[in-house]
Amino acid sequence: MTDKAQKWSKEVTEHDHPFDLPSGVFKSADPDVIAAALQHSAEDPKRGSDDPYRTAMSMLDFYINRAGKNLSGSDLTALEQAKVALRKRFGRATD
Repeated sequence: MTDKAQKWSKEVTEHDHPFDLPSGVFKSADPDVIAAALQHSAEDPKRGSDDPYRTAMSMLDFYINRAGKNLSGSDLTALEQAKVALRKRFGRATD
């Protein structure tokens, strides 16, 4: 990875408004805790998101992509299950 790419993701993680989440939320073993925090953050009126579901899912995908190989199997499982929980919370579940 180039220095520019590393600096870009670090800048977003540390300073971008979408990451106004409780500390350590992505380390939770409970997918619903992760989904609830993402939903709360995405639906914050100060954010001004036209599509809070998309915002929440983007935050989760961004974290998964940035953490990449450093995620344990159980962490990745919880994060993937958080996607399912997000879909349910936003009425987008397909089951």
